[in-house]
Amino acid sequence: MAFCFSGAFFLQDFSFSRSEEGNALVIAVVDGHGGGIGSYIIKRLREDVELQSLEIIALGTNSLATSVMMKARANRGASGENAIKYVADRVDIIIGAVTVVMSNSMMGELTPVMAEAIANSRALKLLLPLPMEDVSIIGYQTEPLPHLTDKLIQTIKEMREGVKHHVRSKCLR
Repeated sequence: MAFCFSGAFFLQDFSFSRSEEGNALVIAVVDGHGGGIGSYIIKRLREDVELQSLEIIALGTNSLATSVMMKARANRGASGENAIKYVADRVDIIIGAVTVVMSNSMMGELTPVMAEAIANSRALKLLLPLPMEDVSIIGYQTEPLPHLTDKLIQTIKEMREGVKHHVRSKCLR
């Protein structure tokens, strides 16, 4: 299963292309509300020397979330339903809380169109099981965000080593 995010408010040029080496992963980080979780994830990805070549797209359900993630050093950013719908199938990996595939989550900020676009995307979805209202993931043991982010970073590193086996090979436009 794979996921991606974005919206209609563009902060930077939004053409999709891979790095000159042709092997850089394009990752979308999706967040809503104030963008704190997405911002934290992006900061942690940027701190890791091995992941400097990642292209990170900040996709916010609103412009505040996108802006905060851009300050965390995302390469590009966009906000809103149409941006998420557009970008979801044009990235290699989508990162966010598990709620990004649940209609009307984030107190209604994540629309059914956004959730469907992310869920149906061919991108690999790396979802964090963060606490949610009215949802319990059976078998999940509560872990703090820093521990979940450590696992996320390790997963991405492992994928980079075998990117041809784990990530779709279709060239991004």
